[in-house]
Amino acid sequence: MTWVEPARAIGGCSDTTWSSQDQRTDATTGAVLARQRQAYILDRVREDGGVRVAELVRDLGVSDMTIRRDMELLHERGLIEKVHGGATALPGSALFEPGFTAKSALQQAEKEAIVDAAVGLIEPGTAIGISAGTTTYALARRLVDVVGLTVVTNSVRVADVLHDAGRPDQTIIMTGGVRTPSDALVGPFAVAALRSVHVDLVFMGVHGMDAHSGFSSPNLMEAETNRALIEAGGRLVVVADHTKWGQVALSSIARLDQADIVISDTGLETSAQELLTSRVRELILVDPTAGPWVRRGSSSEPDDEPVQISRAGAAPAENGPVSIVRPTGPLRGD
Repeated sequence: MTWVEPARAIGGCSDTTWSSQDQRTDATTGAVLARQRQAYILDRVREDGGVRVAELVRDLGVSDMTIRRDMELLHERGLIEKVHGGATALPGSALFEPGFTAKSALQQAEKEAIVDAAVGLIEPGTAIGISAGTTTYALARRLVDVVGLTVVTNSVRVADVLHDAGRPDQTIIMTGGVRTPSDALVGPFAVAALRSVHVDLVFMGVHGMDAHSGFSSPNLMEAETNRALIEAGGRLVVVADHTKWGQVALSSIARLDQADIVISDTGLETSAQELLTSRVRELILVDPTAGPWVRRGSSSEPDDEPVQISRAGAAPAENGPVSIVRPTGPLRGD
């Protein structure tokens, strides 16, 4: 295993682990301006799903009344929901981003089926990029047995699971950056690192996908970092379960037609399937109830005939996942 230190590769600066706990400590070192308090409250709500007034009074060293005024202002702007004793996130808000643990518990069967299909795209000895997210983390756990793999990632959790495997033939390169609730490293350090590398495939998880907004994220800096990761790759593979369709977050990452492959599940509504089929080169739908799946055929050549995702050791089932391929158009990296 070759391990590249995240920040030393970029000017020796290390801001990779500046977590919300660090922000809480820093916030108590002096007077906190209203704008700083409100940004901090939003960060806490975004990361934890909610926060109590008493916690903010303790962390920020200001009065109960001050915190309540800040919450009232944020509530009036439609950024948080005031509740008795505190505030919670608005699930429908473009700013809403549940923490990693909360997201990990959602659509587990769909994520595992999507990962089964994604693994079939990866050849030994290749270089891939992996964004942060719970689906991409599930993918990383399946990559510990891939020989000679090089992985570039801005995800702390993805890097950790591959590093802990201790394979001497794998190289894990982690960017620097500021840590987000989804355990992504983002910002100028991450972008600078990604602009200096090139990978064969990029696997990207998204918060939402929509006909008009494309693929999106609730975090501005994470969206910018993901755009840099896309530019570093030859092909883009988006892994997103059906619940992501119709969700629009604050910042767009890419248009739908920038994805070479979208892997989702059969819960995706028919109109979304039709639209994605017209926009992306290949749409792969997996059935989370059908068991493990493998990809048959080779995708090493851009002009390969469409391949079917089929159940391991069996003929394709009539109600199994489908691989829907747009008939014309080059790969993004061609």
